[in-house]
Amino acid sequence: MLVINSIEKGIVIDHITAGLGARILSYLDIDTSKHTIAFIMNAESKKHGRKDVIKIKDVTDVDLANLGLIDPKATVNVIDGHKVIRKIKLEMPETVVNIIKCKNPRCVTSIEANAPHVFRLIDRESQEYRCEYCDDIVSMKEER
Repeated sequence: MLVINSIEKGIVIDHITAGLGARILSYLDIDTSKHTIAFIMNAESKKHGRKDVIKIKDVTDVDLANLGLIDPKATVNVIDGHKVIRKIKLEMPETVVNIIKCKNPRCVTSIEANAPHVFRLIDRESQEYRCEYCDDIVSMKEER
């Protein structure tokens, strides 16, 4: 049996869809030479069958704004004194900038190097976003 100890202070990202933990860890861009990180892949879950879990010791100030874009089912627990002091349920952001890249070759973002890639959520259930410039639609379900 695999045992990962609790952390005194930090964050635990739980209920990550199995296989998406590596993308979340990459997005967070945390210096692994300075911080202790436990990354559990494909763990058993009573709720979801399988899941990934990320525990980051002594780090609480990470940008969680766009994590819901990667996995809106994940939850973030902020830990202090070995206790959960805050639980955050991730949601898909209404607007994302420079996270999704427009693939339309005629879009202004393909022509102008400094044009930001701005996408707006149009359908939460199907996880679809529309490019603000060319109206191209991207499904985040297909991007995974």
